[in-house]
Amino acid sequence: MSETVAGRPSSLAVEHSGPRESASKILLLHGLTATRRYVLMGSKALQRGGHHVIGFDARGHGESGAPIPTTAFSYEDLEADALTVIDEARISRAVIVGVSMGAHTAVRLAINHPDRVAGLVLITPAFQPQRTVDERALTRWDALADGLAAGGVEGFLDVYGDGGVADNWAPVVRRAVAQRMALHLHPDSVAEALRIVPRSRPFESFSELKGLDIPVAVIGSQDQADPGHPLAVARQWASVFGQTELAVEEPGQPPFAWSGRKISQIAESIASVASFTD
Repeated sequence: MSETVAGRPSSLAVEHSGPRESASKILLLHGLTATRRYVLMGSKALQRGGHHVIGFDARGHGESGAPIPTTAFSYEDLEADALTVIDEARISRAVIVGVSMGAHTAVRLAINHPDRVAGLVLITPAFQPQRTVDERALTRWDALADGLAAGGVEGFLDVYGDGGVADNWAPVVRRAVAQRMALHLHPDSVAEALRIVPRSRPFESFSELKGLDIPVAVIGSQDQADPGHPLAVARQWASVFGQTELAVEEPGQPPFAWSGRKISQIAESIASVASFTD
């Protein structure tokens, strides 16, 4: 698909899989610096189960084009792209599976366009609307952006270090980060995203989420493997949705957020009770 509207990317790399005629539509939204591969991690369980799955690389990421202007990376922009993808696919409603930045975008879309969202699977959210801006965290995001812009993947990794990950997980995480960062056609655009997305607010208050009358699942990660997405924040998000349970691995086990099979199981359970018609 191509877009030339100001504020939109020059193109979005969109992938459809599974039966298009299926009533069950599942949209995948990846996290900052990731690509569409990094939601289901290669699992095809949803497609084999008869679901129509739509994934796309966010603006400036993966195979997608850079936005115009190059700084257009607010959550308003990210929400507009998700809406464009489902509009161009002629999808009325979809279950949205979002990771981190993608989870925040999914909730924003559900708040602003509740008629288009049939259910939510929110993986490792990190946004806390009640917290003031953490200048130290923003400084690190800026340093990562500078490292990427100046030195490419190696420059990014030099700044990333061990990412605060526990020693037993650090080599795995660092290798995965290196592989993920190498997939971007426009690394300078990803650097811009690193500066802007953490400064953007997907919504203003948790009270906005309480009115969402759709099935929701939240997936968290133990802090040893993923300190950038605190488990306490995932617990808070789950509590906002009332009866929503938090899915999280046992301490010492690989995160559910890294398991396409587990994510697919949870997404299928949400899709099974979601309404895909008005």
